[in-house]
Amino acid sequence: MKRIIFILFAQFALLATVDAQSVDGVKVENLRMKRNGGFMVVNMDVDFSSLKVSSNRAVLFTPVIVNDKDSVDLSSVGFYGRRRYYYYVRNDKSIIAENGKSYRASEKPETMDYNVVVPYEKWMDGAYLVLHRSDYGCCNKIVDEQFSQLGMFKERIFSPKYVYVRPVPELQKTRSLSGSAYIDFVVNKTVINPNYRGNKTELAKITGTIDSVKNDKDITVTALSIKGFASPEGSYENNTRLAKERTEALKKYVQNLYHFEPDFIQTSYEPEDWAGLRKFVETSSLPNKDAIISLIDGNREPDNKEWMIKSTYADDYQVMYKQCYPALRHSDYKIEYTIRAYTDIEEIKRVFAESPQKLSLEEFYILAQLYDNNSRELNDIFETAVRMYPNDQVANLNAAISEMQNGDLTSAEPHLKKAGDSAEAVYARGIYGAFVKDYDNALELLEKAKEMGIVEAADAIEQINEIK
Repeated sequence: MKRIIFILFAQFALLATVDAQSVDGVKVENLRMKRNGGFMVVNMDVDFSSLKVSSNRAVLFTPVIVNDKDSVDLSSVGFYGRRRYYYYVRNDKSIIAENGKSYRASEKPETMDYNVVVPYEKWMDGAYLVLHRSDYGCCNKIVDEQFSQLGMFKERIFSPKYVYVRPVPELQKTRSLSGSAYIDFVVNKTVINPNYRGNKTELAKITGTIDSVKNDKDITVTALSIKGFASPEGSYENNTRLAKERTEALKKYVQNLYHFEPDFIQTSYEPEDWAGLRKFVETSSLPNKDAIISLIDGNREPDNKEWMIKSTYADDYQVMYKQCYPALRHSDYKIEYTIRAYTDIEEIKRVFAESPQKLSLEEFYILAQLYDNNSRELNDIFETAVRMYPNDQVANLNAAISEMQNGDLTSAEPHLKKAGDSAEAVYARGIYGAFVKDYDNALELLEKAKEMGIVEAADAIEQINEIK
């Protein structure tokens, strides 16, 4: 019997262009198919007023939930003509609607509120409800069949409205690049030899950074600063001289290459980099690191502090001297500059493709307006923006929204954590909670977002309540 249903229903599905709502003698209205937890609820109004059943016939109506090779019969409703009814009574035969209701045709109801609950199965998502009419003649033989598609069940999918945030415009795009160079000097000397040890590479760090912005027609360099550091070995007085003079030597080297305006390069120095030493010790596995940190943090004079560490913890000191002290002799540099604004959309597209780091967040947002909300291009724009501005709350929020819209909840979660506490961020976290089925938390966040003025939250709340 089931195989016949599959074959005939497949044929029907291929031919039908609209959902039929009746078979001969029966009309269906107000069909409702709803999942309620672990159950499927089917409810419909059935009109039998036009049904005619001949005296020697029995008619059985059976709703069937069908999806490909899976199906389940719901409760049937059977009707018997006069002669067929007495045939069953005289011969003590089972009635045809064994799992439903049976009526003599002369006593049939005009209408029926049909309501059935069956266990829900995963395959029911996307299933059709088909009404199967079977006409029986003598000897319980089926003499005619009809199938009519009544409707389709599709699980309610959470589909919120997405609220992106336009970044606040920058009056001027001010940026900076910084780094550290480790210039080697001959012991107690302050003259730079570019060919000494690894100096060529270290000096290239500074010149490469300057060149990267100085040669760009869209960029104006506004400041350059250099700060020199020495390591703690030796006297503090001599280290002061070395740090100061070596910093001035580096300034002179850079000035001779680029010919900046006088006093454009600003310098400072720190005679001994105790902060750098402390960071090394704190992350090391030195046996006496706690005691050494205590000495570093103490109020002793620098020379006495260094002598105490060297004399008290000689083995640890040798490790620090070899592994850390060379890195404490460094020059930190910082280049500040401005980038011109881009107003033409085609120019923004070009800069995005070639040098996205030159765009402001607002310019990223302007570019995003060209694309549909669920497009790959839009997602690429907001993901690039958050890479350029990893700590910006609006950049993280817009990236998270785009990722949720594209179904990438894994990427959205860390961005939401950095999105701040604005009304839009609270709303976005509520949406995320719904997507991961944390409905109670989602409703709490969405109610808060609604109170904060996000009108889209009301629709999201309604959807969640329906899904629950």
